Amino acid sequence: MPSPRTLLSIYLNDHLAGATAGAELLRRTAKTHRGRAAGSELAGLAREVAEDRETLIGIMARLGVPVRQSRVRAGWLAEKAGRLKLNGSLTSRSPLSDVLELEAMRLGVQAKTSCWRTLAGLADSEPGLDADALATLRDRADAQAKRLEALSGNAVSRVWG
Repeated sequence: MPSPRTLLSIYLNDHLAGATAGAELLRRTAKTHRGRAAGSELAGLAREVAEDRETLIGIMARLGVPVRQSRVRAGWLAEKAGRLKLNGSLTSRSPLSDVLELEAMRLGVQAKTSCWRTLAGLADSEPGLDADALATLRDRADAQAKRLEALSGNAVSRVWG
C-alpha cells in the first residue's frame, strides 16, 4: 500500500490535471463568447480558475509535492480531446456545446471545492496548509459554481427555450 504522502501526491497531481483542463476549457469558452452577454463573466471565471490552479501549485510546493508534468499534460490533452464530442454539428460550434461545456466546468469547480475541503481537513497535521485560506478558497469555488450554474441555465434556455 502506498504511503499517505504518496497518496497525497497522487491526489494533488490529479486535481492539478483537472485544474489544467478546467482552466483551458474556461479560457477557450470565454474567448468563444467574447463580445456576447456571457463573455465577461466567463473571462472573469477563467482568470479565477487559473489563479486557483496557481494556488494549488503553491500549496503543492509548500507541502513538498512535486508537480508531475505527465499529469499536467494529460489534463491539457483531455480538454483538447473534449472538443471532439458529437454535438450535432461537425463543422461549427453547436449551441449544445455551451450546455455541455458549462456543465463540465461546474463539475470541475465542484471537484475543486472538494479538494479545498479535503485539504482543510488535513490542515491540523500538515504545517504547509492554512485552514482559513482553504476556507476562503472553498467559498470562492462555491461562488464560481453558482455563477456557472446561472450561465448553464441561460444556455439551456437558449437551446430548448
